[in-house]
Amino acid sequence: MRTGSNHIDILGVKIDDVTLGEAVGRIKGFVQAGSPHLVVTCNPEMVMTAFTDQLLAEILRRADLVVPDGIGVVWASRVLKRPLTQRVPGIELMEAALAEAAREGWRVFLLGSEPGVAERAAQAMQKSFAGLNIVGTHHGFFSREEEPQVLQMIKDAMPQILFLALGVPRQEKWAAAHLGSLRVPVAMGVGGSLNVWAGVDRRAPAWMRQVHLEWLYRIVRQPWRLRRAMAIPRFMAAVLWERFGEGVSEGEAGRPAKRDR
Repeated sequence: MRTGSNHIDILGVKIDDVTLGEAVGRIKGFVQAGSPHLVVTCNPEMVMTAFTDQLLAEILRRADLVVPDGIGVVWASRVLKRPLTQRVPGIELMEAALAEAAREGWRVFLLGSEPGVAERAAQAMQKSFAGLNIVGTHHGFFSREEEPQVLQMIKDAMPQILFLALGVPRQEKWAAAHLGSLRVPVAMGVGGSLNVWAGVDRRAPAWMRQVHLEWLYRIVRQPWRLRRAMAIPRFMAAVLWERFGEGVSEGEAGRPAKRDR
């Protein structure tokens, strides 16, 4: 669980105010400590989900590091007069952690995405990061009956970092449920990042990332994301209401209430 005061409250979710380099430094410290730690990459959709999903809200509260993945979270911090230093995109944090893993000799396990994707991502990562030791991969479409075998595979591989591409909030809940028994020093949800590394999906062009339109690129390429993206205007409305309104329950005008977390 996080200690200290170096975090910003965004609608009840505490986001760590860290740069990319500082986040990697925290991960390095977690690996050196050896005990289990959960790293979460937080965006507006996750914040809004936490309003109605109390388990996710508790996981976010107890997570060891929660970075501002979405630009919407950074925007919210500025509106609320509690500005975060910068956005820390999950895929970039994963890549920086992979580079550190290659330098330090850490063991890495990839879990998630469709069958074959994690293996292809692993091959691409090992080409990009000389000396990277990926000690195991498994797809994310395992059944409850198959779960014990997956857990045992991870235990046998003894990774220092476990990257989970199971989707939000499944990956965070799965990590929280099993980190204690797996004893992996760092578990981090990476969403669709394995798909990008495997060549299944493409990241937005650099110019779109620079003007913070990566979310629009994803919707254009994957229209099914539009329904999930509807959380963004709700998030913006909630932020503006917290900044300028008086605070009401979520049932009133769709505006979430302020919560003491």
